[in-house]
Amino acid sequence: MDKTVIKNVRVITPDEIIENGYVTVENGTITEVGTNYTGEGAVDGGGRYLSPGFVDIHIHGGGGSDFMDGTVLAYHNITNAHVVHGTTSMLPTPLAAKKEELVRAIEVYKEAKKDETIPCNLLGMHFEGPYVSKNQAGALDPRYLKNPAKEEYEELVELSGDDLVRWSIAPELDGALEFGDYLKERGILPTIAHSDATYEEVAAAFKHGFTHVTHLYSATSTIVRKDGFRHAGIIESAYIIDDLDVEIIADGCHLPPCLLKLVYKSKGIDHVALTTDAMRAAGQDVKTSILGSLEDGQEIIIEDGVAKMPDRTCFAGSIATTDRLVRVMTKQVGVPLKDAVTMMTKTPVRIINKGYKKGEIAVGMDADIIMFDEDINVSYVMVGGKVVVDNK
Repeated sequence: MDKTVIKNVRVITPDEIIENGYVTVENGTITEVGTNYTGEGAVDGGGRYLSPGFVDIHIHGGGGSDFMDGTVLAYHNITNAHVVHGTTSMLPTPLAAKKEELVRAIEVYKEAKKDETIPCNLLGMHFEGPYVSKNQAGALDPRYLKNPAKEEYEELVELSGDDLVRWSIAPELDGALEFGDYLKERGILPTIAHSDATYEEVAAAFKHGFTHVTHLYSATSTIVRKDGFRHAGIIESAYIIDDLDVEIIADGCHLPPCLLKLVYKSKGIDHVALTTDAMRAAGQDVKTSILGSLEDGQEIIIEDGVAKMPDRTCFAGSIATTDRLVRVMTKQVGVPLKDAVTMMTKTPVRIINKGYKKGEIAVGMDADIIMFDEDINVSYVMVGGKVVVDNK
């Protein structure tokens, strides 16, 4: 039997932080959570925090690679760059691109998930575009943005099999609600993104399965005037519709602490997921990089702790890692640690709704476990019961 006991830790659960706690792992599963362990042969956590591994449901790259690179090597570079910061599970996210690149992205994902040397759990794919608004393109390449094309998306969904988990779409586009129904019927989450939708359009989309907003405040509409009358947008809709989930890029750049606090206080930890939206420069010390594929991506610059388009008109994804998100939420926003961890673990797992036993320290859950200090410096990472980082 493969058994590990980790003692002398502060165990973070959604409800409390258990002082002088311990966790027992057997064959990749958590089998015991308690206090005051007195047995022998345990790993001594040295009073560090013990948390579920962080779950990133929107990530494009890191370590100099992007999921659009079309190689399994890119998966190794990205996962190794992020696992040392506490990410144990992720949804690889290709950007809007021509169909051939998306087909290749699916094929490479299928290869990568069979590679047992990749240190992170690959929970499925997330497509961002190409069916989004050109008015809210942000850093997405406008050459590829268009209305939903039924023949194309059916081919991509069929090819992906069970590997596609979510798809970010602008719900106001022609054919988008039909597309939402199609995805919902297949257990794929349609999410609102890069969109100019009004409240009425968001409310209609919610009934067609669009129950989540991709990176709230980033490329999402707000109040506009039409013929003198004000119309609420996606941002206002997120607060009005209680059961509409949201994700936020809590890197301290995309949103200032005051807006992060507003989202946290208004939506609550059960409806807010933290996500990096990280691009290939995450985990690197560089001044320039490429957003998207090396062959057909866009040049971007790195400054002020974030990726920007060269003309500095908008951000181009983040260079954040998940530990940074938790650090910003706790140190700059003042969110309790257990709440920040819940938004980085349990809530994103619940949002993607695939029945994974992840995101919580409890008996019967997968042993994806990390340890970190008061400043969220990660020193120990276990994925599926296997130790992949040990810098205690």
